[in-house]
Amino acid sequence: MNIVDSFSDISPFVALRRDIHAHPELGFEEHRTSALVAERLRSWGIEVHMGIAGTGVVGVIKRGQSKRSLGLRADMDALPLQEDNHFPHRSLHAGKMHACGHDGHTTMLLAAAWHLSQHQNFDGTVNLIFQPAEEMGKAGAKKMIQDGLFERFECEAVFALHNFSIGAVGHFALNHGALMASSNTWRVTIKGQGTHASLPHTGVDPVAPTIELAQQLQSLIARTIDPLDNALLAVTQIQGSVAPNVIPDEAWVGGTVRTFSDATLDKIEAALRRMALGVASAHGCKAEVSFVRASPAVVNHAREAKFCADVMREIVGAEAVNEHFTPVMSAEDFAHMLKARPGCYAFIGNGNGEHRMPDHGAGPCLIHNTSFDFNDEIIPIGASYFVRLVERWLDVQGSRSMQE
Repeated sequence: MNIVDSFSDISPFVALRRDIHAHPELGFEEHRTSALVAERLRSWGIEVHMGIAGTGVVGVIKRGQSKRSLGLRADMDALPLQEDNHFPHRSLHAGKMHACGHDGHTTMLLAAAWHLSQHQNFDGTVNLIFQPAEEMGKAGAKKMIQDGLFERFECEAVFALHNFSIGAVGHFALNHGALMASSNTWRVTIKGQGTHASLPHTGVDPVAPTIELAQQLQSLIARTIDPLDNALLAVTQIQGSVAPNVIPDEAWVGGTVRTFSDATLDKIEAALRRMALGVASAHGCKAEVSFVRASPAVVNHAREAKFCADVMREIVGAEAVNEHFTPVMSAEDFAHMLKARPGCYAFIGNGNGEHRMPDHGAGPCLIHNTSFDFNDEIIPIGASYFVRLVERWLDVQGSRSMQE
């Protein structure tokens, strides 16, 4: 029997997903969501551990005698956005919504947990990792690791799935290397000496060098990075005085940097610092540079990626799997887990927006917008992928082949 068939009645999980959607919680505030996850896991006889990194939950399923193990991860947090949908399960909390589909990710992993708890077609340990605070640079994955995630719950490898606008419902996409970029924020504060705007000669203006720096930074990538190496630096913020007739003591400019390797990121940070100090000095000012590396690049491990692609083809057929997907500049903190353990991160197609009718009609259903809604049609497909991944990874013959 095809595993997807075991989820022929997905209505309980649709109801669960919509309940989570209606009650969004921001990073490290997922108290209701984590309690709901724990309650469902316990009801299926699954061992539950709560409080990892505050609101994180880990469910553990052990079968057979094998000491082999793996981790499956889903994120639980929402975004600080005001939802612009009008369906019955829209957010009940102003300024918060599940605009990235973490409600669906949590539900897919819960559906897989239900199936795995009812069947014993594997030999080893499955760690079901429900992570808080993936969004907004809060690094919930890193904090779970710091809180002893992999010491307490041994995982030979870790796997995760994210809905994405890659076309038809249930299509999969991944690659064997960098899939998503690192996420980094920077800010340069230029300090001068404030004065009245009508008397610029009596002060040291920090606004002019801030504007000059913002312009020069637009060409930093072209001057510094090999054109065959993908990288991005965006200037997204600039601030001077709060009054039109005041030259302030300081002004600042900030933005983001995205790369697929630490070496490229090192070059960009060094060049940014040199440029900031040079421009400031030329104007008689000083510069302070803040460069925060929020999340590394999501880099899949080749062996695990190939393994996952084979599982995907078994679930949906070869024509629905893109094993060589072009990397994207968005970021994901599952990268921290992939630095700690081998594994693979992949995308599952959320469709073309038909499921949002009549609210917004068809059209791309892009994440991080106020009219987003997870497509419930992919719940059984994503859950089936997780289940088959476990069965293949922890299968006696399959386990032996993975060790070779």
